[in-house]
Amino acid sequence: MKFTRWARFFSRIPIKFKLTLWSTVLIMVLLLSNYGLQYLVMEKWIIHREKSSVQRNMNEVLNHVLEQETNFKSEQLKDIKQFLSKVNREDQMIRIVDDDDSPIVTVSNDVAEHLTPPRSVSVQQISVYRMEAGPVLVMRSPFTIFEFNGTVEIVKSMAVYEQLIDTLLEVMQVFAVVAVLLSLLVGWLIVRKMLKPLQAMSQTIRDVNRNGLQERMIPAHNGDEISTLMVQFNEMMDKVEESFWQRSRFVEDASHELRTPIAIIEGHLTLLSRWGKNDPNVLDESLRASLDEFSRLKGLVSELLTLSRAEKDMTPLERPLANPVGTIGAILERFMTLHPDFEIELELENLEGYALLVSPDHLEQIMLILLDNAVKYSKAANTIHVRAGLDVPYATLMIEDQGIGIPAQDLPYVTERFYRVDRARRRTQGGNGLGLAIAKRLVERYQGKLVIRSEENVGTAVTLYIPLTPDGASKKEESA
Repeated sequence: MKFTRWARFFSRIPIKFKLTLWSTVLIMVLLLSNYGLQYLVMEKWIIHREKSSVQRNMNEVLNHVLEQETNFKSEQLKDIKQFLSKVNREDQMIRIVDDDDSPIVTVSNDVAEHLTPPRSVSVQQISVYRMEAGPVLVMRSPFTIFEFNGTVEIVKSMAVYEQLIDTLLEVMQVFAVVAVLLSLLVGWLIVRKMLKPLQAMSQTIRDVNRNGLQERMIPAHNGDEISTLMVQFNEMMDKVEESFWQRSRFVEDASHELRTPIAIIEGHLTLLSRWGKNDPNVLDESLRASLDEFSRLKGLVSELLTLSRAEKDMTPLERPLANPVGTIGAILERFMTLHPDFEIELELENLEGYALLVSPDHLEQIMLILLDNAVKYSKAANTIHVRAGLDVPYATLMIEDQGIGIPAQDLPYVTERFYRVDRARRRTQGGNGLGLAIAKRLVERYQGKLVIRSEENVGTAVTLYIPLTPDGASKKEESA
């Protein structure tokens, strides 16, 4: 339960405090590990160094005793003591003990003789003992000369080195505390700087809620991940603003388009209800006009539904269009039966043997929209050119007329919903301004493109870029 409470409490802590805390803990663990390792290495190095020094002393004493073949008589003890005093070092005691554990010769340099009791051994020994006065290093080595069995003892006081180690440990502790405090401060500053862009993003979102979708962040443009996130956030807000603007304009345009036929139908029905139902001419005219507007209203609703499906329908393509030449030919043949006074010139040979990543129904819908526009806005010339080509990884299909064309200032907007060019898209020519928008959404559904090139009083050429199947694209590259 306690762990659960602490976990719940920690989860509520702001992220800047969490990051600061974790960074401090990490730095503290690294520092303590480093200092602990240094402390152990230093201690081991000092002990090893003193053991080597004592070993050299022991070898020197043993060599001297064995070379002189000392019999440890009373007249030789003075010379032995002088030699031991000469080789003895600071904070060290050298003592020779007989096999009865009785000291024969003892020299000491600031080490009390009672610190360690004399003891003879049969094998060499070296150990560190902790005494009240501090740690001592004791080395005992046996020797035999004639009938004398003895032991050389060297006792080295480690109190000075322990003080050095303790001082080093205190210094490390102070530095560790200072380092932890500095890591807290530096971690806080770093986390604050890192989270500042996120806080700015949060503030921008609040500004969006308060002021509208026009609010944006100011990225640093230094190429790091936070700057990239800011740029992507601004791009996302641009798309969201554009989407809301398009939706708002769509609602306004749709309301405008729907208002006109509804107003006309309402006017004729009002006319009939007042006095027109007894006048056959007024009755006939009002009914005919109402039916025309109702038909146009029904067509508008149908086009809106088609556009909505084109924008939302992401159903994967079941199979590619394997025979595009035959399919396009059949579409054009059906279209010609509706417009017998128009002539269509075909150039489809470049598509022979290729498959397109498009649904036959959608291709027909796109082509009928483009062909209907070509017929609707043609002038005296009743010829439409349909040409196919290849632009790997796309197949191109161009529909070109010799009509009234599109003004250059209107050309970028003709694929938007309900957009009309004043001189070319009059109501007398029909249409609701949705055809090109539907065609563009349908071709983009297959990762294709719709490109329009037009010149006033010369004509318009609309080119469809439809993706080839992967094997078709590779075949084209091999032939090239």
